Amino acid sequence: MSMAGNLRKVTGLGRVGGLRKVARLARRRPRVDLSHPARSPLGSSVVNCVTYQDGARVPGCADLVDAVRLVRKAGEGFVWLGLHEPTAREFAGIAELFDLHPLAVEDAVEAHQRPKLEHYGDTLFAVFKTVCYVEHEQLTATSEVVDTGEIMVFVGKDFVITVRHGRHGSLGPLREELEADPHQLAKGPAAVLHAIADHVVDDYLTVTDAVQADIDQVETDVFSENGARLDPGRIYQMKRELLELKRAVVPLGRPVEDLATRPIRVVAPEIQAYFRDVFDHLIRVKEQIAAFDELLNSILQAHLAQVTVAQNEDMRKITAWAAVVAVPTMVCGVYGMNFDHMPELHWRFGYPLVMVVMATACLALYRGFRRNGWL
Repeated sequence: MSMAGNLRKVTGLGRVGGLRKVARLARRRPRVDLSHPARSPLGSSVVNCVTYQDGARVPGCADLVDAVRLVRKAGEGFVWLGLHEPTAREFAGIAELFDLHPLAVEDAVEAHQRPKLEHYGDTLFAVFKTVCYVEHEQLTATSEVVDTGEIMVFVGKDFVITVRHGRHGSLGPLREELEADPHQLAKGPAAVLHAIADHVVDDYLTVTDAVQADIDQVETDVFSENGARLDPGRIYQMKRELLELKRAVVPLGRPVEDLATRPIRVVAPEIQAYFRDVFDHLIRVKEQIAAFDELLNSILQAHLAQVTVAQNEDMRKITAWAAVVAVPTMVCGVYGMNFDHMPELHWRFGYPLVMVVMATACLALYRGFRRNGWL
């Protein structure tokens, strides 16, 4: 039976007429990643299904059921099945074939899970949050900075099933890198799990570097000459996006630490050494995020202080000008009273004298306020 026919049987995709065509394309170009809907002629959940023995791809072993039977009969090698956003119906046959736990299957189908590591008998189930930096010309109060997705990984002694959610984080390039290193790939499914974890954490480092550039720009704008006029929504937006990144990174610490330190049946001790390196990188990312959070808090406090200072300066200017205007207002108010006997009321030079006195008093007040920095 061909790979297309077998996948119809296993995933329930028999009504999709173009599956045979995709199978032929996959055999002709085995390294083409069909995970992205825009690149997949089929648009189904099946990305790739490959059998590996001794770190090398087994040619001509395109049938999923036969591939599983082959590796279990030989007692060596494993099958790597890649899926993208499968439905419950598509995943049901696969879950039955590999005897996956219903709770793990439900998590893999529904997505929106917290990063975690769970054991179901001889099967390990891991959830990773993927992150992607969203390019933007200028940071605004509504800019999206971080986009997240998910990768679920089922690891058994002779299989790896990856379930990806989201439109980024393709594992196609990662598969090619692993195939270029047969010695590492020969270490089995745990090596694939490590490669995925390392790939996800490396993306965290890339995103944090890009986020740092945005934070540096916000900091520069806040402490510029017109920093008090900066929209505080930009700072709050950066804190919201940083929180999204934090939700992906921080919960992953405990699962990676378990993979690096605790004895796990499907993870050999030699692979755990590699997980310790991933854990070190993850700690670095967590420290960066904590530092970013503190820095944004400081930037926000500085901005609020600048706004307060600017408001105080405005109030001082208003008060100073009100004092200057109060002098002629008072003089005009006095001479506007309807009394017959007032000084210089009928004097010829009374009006010029009053004007000179008002101008002199206003000028003196203005110079005094200007000298004290109020104007």
